[in-house]
Amino acid sequence: MRIAFYPGSFDPMTNGHLDVLGRAFALADRVVVGIGVHPGKTPMFSFEEREAMIRQSLAGHASYDENRLSVVSFRNLVTQAAADAGATLLVRGLRDGTDLDYEMQMAGMNQALAPTIGTIFVPASPGVRHITATLVRQIAKLGGQVDAFVPPHVATMLHERAAS
Repeated sequence: MRIAFYPGSFDPMTNGHLDVLGRAFALADRVVVGIGVHPGKTPMFSFEEREAMIRQSLAGHASYDENRLSVVSFRNLVTQAAADAGATLLVRGLRDGTDLDYEMQMAGMNQALAPTIGTIFVPASPGVRHITATLVRQIAKLGGQVDAFVPPHVATMLHERAAS
């Protein structure tokens, strides 16, 4: 069984994440979404909220089968979290050349740390290439419309959170 590990903050889940995640299902028998928990950062949404966003975003997606998805949190190295999940692939989305430069360095370091875990780069589809969770959070906090960048239920959650 080929298991892929897709790490990120997913704070919030965006249409860009959904794009990469949908294609990850075509690459692996099972996909583990790893929500990184950084002790120095305060996320907008809890782990449980982000897990729910991911699962609800995938509901009805053509390639989605809930039996092929796991969502876990991790606080350690991505390579260790992937190994703990039984993964042999790391899935990383690429938006542009800047992402490629950074991700190539990370892939090289991850390969040195865990030679049995490969990295697969998934280029973002043109319609979502410009989306980042950081920008989506900033737009929502400043009262802007984020509906074009996230699934509908995530937009609702963002508007409610930003208003509080």
